[in-house]
Amino acid sequence: MSEARQTSTQNPTQAHDRPETPDQKPAQADALSEKPAQKPIQTPTSQSTVRQHPRLLPLPTRIRRAMSGSWAMLVSTLILLATAVIGLIPSFNSGALKQNIVLGAVPAGTDGHMWGTDALGRDVFMLTVAGARTAIAGPVVIAVGAMAIGLVFGLLAAYTGGWVDWLISRVVELMLSLPTLLLAIVLAGLIGGGYWVNVLVFMLLYAPYEIRLVRSAALSHLHDPFLDAARLLELNPARILARHVFPVIRPVVGAAMFLDMSNALVSLSSLSFLGLGISPQAADWGRQLSDARDQLFNNPMTAIAPGIAIIVVSVAMNIVGDWITARADRGER
Repeated sequence: MSEARQTSTQNPTQAHDRPETPDQKPAQADALSEKPAQKPIQTPTSQSTVRQHPRLLPLPTRIRRAMSGSWAMLVSTLILLATAVIGLIPSFNSGALKQNIVLGAVPAGTDGHMWGTDALGRDVFMLTVAGARTAIAGPVVIAVGAMAIGLVFGLLAAYTGGWVDWLISRVVELMLSLPTLLLAIVLAGLIGGGYWVNVLVFMLLYAPYEIRLVRSAALSHLHDPFLDAARLLELNPARILARHVFPVIRPVVGAAMFLDMSNALVSLSSLSFLGLGISPQAADWGRQLSDARDQLFNNPMTAIAPGIAIIVVSVAMNIVGDWITARADRGER
């Protein structure tokens, strides 16, 4: 009896220790195949798209990242400061307009003329430097004036609401439907004014964009708790808008002003290129490009210098505006 019990107790273990038969292997294989496949765990090193070497990124992405860096902001600020300082020095304007018709257009590298001269014998380098005054003065006035109009009517429409908001919005939509540059060309041709008349025209044409921007920015903060508290205290609406609403939207205002300066520089140069508003004897980059059309083979620098100047200054203004916008977004987060 004891031996039978020992054999009965040993049978289960012996059956467990027996090797698998060919009939059992397919059954186990089917059972294993029915188990859901586990997804591989993604490690930070396997995500090559997140941490990709900068040199492996597409060229537009690399350019955009480079232009958004702090060093790009520093270089752009220095370019704008240098352009503004040069434009304020009157000695450059007086020396740049000296003509030498006998000399005429000479190529770059001529003795005494690093970038050569134009058809009137004026030094291209001095003329380009002197053109910085109109390149900075006009766009700054346009940006400040358009933003001042935008702040007044944009904040009024957002805070008041009702029929005032409806009327301002409809007028803005009507003006935005008109082509800005084409309308400026028509008005400049009809009025026949000078450079500052064009500045006034662009100021009025850029104002609707600022009104819409300021209204949108103010509406997004109009029901914040601090504004509700100010209204409960029955503060003056002008004080609420000046001391409570404007500081909140100030980064957006600063960024929009620099972008307006960039657009105004290109727009004013376009009118000067067409011979509208600027005197033929004045130092202006757009006028230089217009006069250089007949001197491309004699001295290409007459067109290259003002063209590069317009591109560099306008890009610097855009970089500063984008940097201000990025800092404002980080502050809101």
